[in-house]
Amino acid sequence: MNAVRCILTYHSNETLEHRFVISLSVCLSIRPSRSGILQKWFNTRRINELDQWCLRMLLGMKWYQFVRNDDVWRQTKQPRLTAIIQSRRLTLFGHIMCMDDNADVKRILLVLPPVDWKRHPGRPRITWLSTVQLDLKQHHLMLPKAADLAQNRPLWRMMSTYGATQS
Repeated sequence: MNAVRCILTYHSNETLEHRFVISLSVCLSIRPSRSGILQKWFNTRRINELDQWCLRMLLGMKWYQFVRNDDVWRQTKQPRLTAIIQSRRLTLFGHIMCMDDNADVKRILLVLPPVDWKRHPGRPRITWLSTVQLDLKQHHLMLPKAADLAQNRPLWRMMSTYGATQS
């Protein structure tokens, strides 16, 4: 948090729009460590807290002013940071699904692990593809249908970008 405060304070003489871009790039560079189902909820909450903290600091709001979070997002016209992360994850998924079937990235992503395979202790239990499936569930899509939709690039771009950030 102190590093974010230093970066935002250093750029305090910039315009407000430029400071929003700096804030967004700083917040997106922070990666949650583990992403189990409960941990995913916790990380989502923490990411939104960090996003709110950055926006409030940029606007010069103090804690004792009692401004609601929705009012801050409405005033700044910024989508939630978790929605931006979800949008980028779905965009990458669409990019991978449009690749040739022989591409290493696509083969590695779609291969199922052996039945007796277990993750090492301390590693996240949920995979990146499972996280994408949770994101797709919000759009009422299953993985095979999403893979077919991703072949239509303009439609997928609209669904992944606008569907995630405008909800």
